[in-house]
Amino acid sequence: MAAPAPPRLSDAEWLVRPATQAVFSALASRGFAARAVGGAVRNTLLGRPVGDIDLATAAPPEEVIAAAKAAGLAAVPTGIAHGTITVIAEHVPYEVTTLREDVETHGRHATVAFTADWAADARRRDFTINALYCAADGEVFDPLEGYADLAQRRVRFIGDARARIREDYLRILRFFRFTAEYGEGPPDTDGLGACVAEREGLAILSAERVRQELLRLLAARRGPELVATMQGYGLATYVLPVAPRPHLLRRLADIEGALALTPDAVLRLGALAVEIPEDADRLRDRLRLSNEEHAELVLAAMRPPAIGPGAPESIARACLYAESATTYRQLVLIAWARSGDAPDDPLWRDRFTLPERWQPPRFPLSGADVMALGVPAGPRIGELLRALEAWWIAGDFAGDEAALRVRLGELARS
Repeated sequence: MAAPAPPRLSDAEWLVRPATQAVFSALASRGFAARAVGGAVRNTLLGRPVGDIDLATAAPPEEVIAAAKAAGLAAVPTGIAHGTITVIAEHVPYEVTTLREDVETHGRHATVAFTADWAADARRRDFTINALYCAADGEVFDPLEGYADLAQRRVRFIGDARARIREDYLRILRFFRFTAEYGEGPPDTDGLGACVAEREGLAILSAERVRQELLRLLAARRGPELVATMQGYGLATYVLPVAPRPHLLRRLADIEGALALTPDAVLRLGALAVEIPEDADRLRDRLRLSNEEHAELVLAAMRPPAIGPGAPESIARACLYAESATTYRQLVLIAWARSGDAPDDPLWRDRFTLPERWQPPRFPLSGADVMALGVPAGPRIGELLRALEAWWIAGDFAGDEAALRVRLGELARS
């Protein structure tokens, strides 16, 4: 039975945009065809938002630069060794890459040769759903029947799966990430088997590449499910330096979904793999995480005072006073996931929304107020202020400025 033909994308907003057509026209004016490829085509066919727009063309890189300049467009040789020129039209960047085929691969890098063969360019890509091309008039070119896989929500390697993986071992993580984002049902059997067989290749990948792909997997629609699959088949240990806990990741994702939150990939990583602060340190070193990402991971190892619905709200207010609203919400999410309570629990939801209902007050006194009582400059000033603030917090911030001054006098005389 013949594979279904993909529909034309003539009305796609990104395609009819003047900036996009200007890039197509610049290349056509010098006799070179161009087609959009990859994510823009795939997502349009699925009715999903489109981000970056990548183009493929038979034009050699120097011809792409010449065509862009002749049309008054900027051209930046961002990846010229692999045939990629970034053309900028109306302040929008378009990566334009010359058709190519891999001559030699090394597991992380490839030696490429430019070609005019669109089918050869398609065959060197990773998955069939990423080998869909769209011309300037909206006609879709589908040399490898990727549309049939897309229609069935199936992520399938092009050709021999193990050969594709050996070309770039990052494709193991990409297989799970794309399945989590676009697939339905169990992972493709051949692809999963190839990933398991070639899993040791993950060890040679750079930390930066693993970090980027792992965080995207964690935030994907079915990310927790596919991470659990990786764990079940023994792949997670090649990526994570600590023992993962997929059940906590699943709980956190369910809570985020119930609250209609955008997935927080770093917090999800914390739920998955951080039990003690040293776990956060290991992940930082393994994945080359930023200081901000590391700090967020540490939250998963914190055991703050009971801020859940089983404790008085005054404890939650004290936590919110000590932390930012963002950090408070992250702590609540982690504690909620650990509790095992339902993701739609109304009492936990009430704790999570505390920052919307209560604004932490400002502590009104300072060192000058202490010195005004005759206390000389020195460490005792800080000690008195900290003791006063602790008293104020313990009383659920009930004391006004006058009451704080009275209490400060008592502390200063004691």
